[in-house]
Amino acid sequence: METSLIVPVMPTDPSDAVPFAELVRSEDMPRLWQGQSVTIETHQMFAYLAGMGFRILFGTAVTLMPLRHPMEAAAHARSLARLTGRRVTLGLGPGSPDFVASLCGKPYDSPKAACADYLRQVRDFLTEQRHEAPEAGWPASDLPDLGHAGVDIGLGVLRPALARLAGETADVAITWMTPPGYLARDVVPALRRGAQAAGRHVPRLVTVVHVAVDRHGRDPRQLAYAAAHTHLGAPHYTDMLRRAGLRVHPSQPYLNACALVDSGTFAYGTPREVAGALAEYARVGVDEVVLNCAGVGLAHGWNAALEDLAELSAEMRAVRSGVIA
Repeated sequence: METSLIVPVMPTDPSDAVPFAELVRSEDMPRLWQGQSVTIETHQMFAYLAGMGFRILFGTAVTLMPLRHPMEAAAHARSLARLTGRRVTLGLGPGSPDFVASLCGKPYDSPKAACADYLRQVRDFLTEQRHEAPEAGWPASDLPDLGHAGVDIGLGVLRPALARLAGETADVAITWMTPPGYLARDVVPALRRGAQAAGRHVPRLVTVVHVAVDRHGRDPRQLAYAAAHTHLGAPHYTDMLRRAGLRVHPSQPYLNACALVDSGTFAYGTPREVAGALAEYARVGVDEVVLNCAGVGLAHGWNAALEDLAELSAEMRAVRSGVIA
């Protein structure tokens, strides 16, 4: 299992992301991830880093479908692949029903159908297949030829329905805050069923995990709340966590944060203990675990967060090399 990092907040200055890119490069990590940003936009942040000389792999985890047409999503991703000379992972997700309604006037009738159509269109634009116009009588639009290193299409999944769709259509499945047991029981089998039904390889599974090193003066529950309170108040996240066996409710984000810590979903402890918790993800079929240090950064500063990440990266590397049994 590979270990990578995510820029844990929306950057307001381009320098915000530089230390994370430096750590990915110095630790020879496979990839730097960023979620949807509406401050400095995600692809533009990555392009800035590429311009600084960071020839590392980038991935979005995830950008939200209602914000851009599939043609523009494809154009952004392949532009980044062209600028960096490296493959890009374009992770996409539908967003919450309220978010979709705020932009589109109503929620998607079927998030699964919306995702399937969106991913199909993005792939068609990327592979330069003739795109069908949405209304009869209008000419179809296509992207002009552009040589680039390639784009892997990812889908953000929390529950089995989208996991199966990812198996059918995506190159990568991306999950957030999903406990290992839940992945093993619900998500991985759905991915495999989808891939088998479509006659294709099972997508790579990437999981973003909140982490923190146990240090004097830290309260893991406060860290978990700082990191995840927005997600912990969202019904689709709390539904996933309930399916995983946690006692959570969207009206109680602090208690939900406590449940994350108590269940080990928020990985907290010594570097060796955190590495042991992360090893569970490898055992259930995760291909890449993405370390998210948002809690420490927001509560104790980003230098403290980067210190945690460096120690955890070294510990994970030692585990992979067999130095630590």
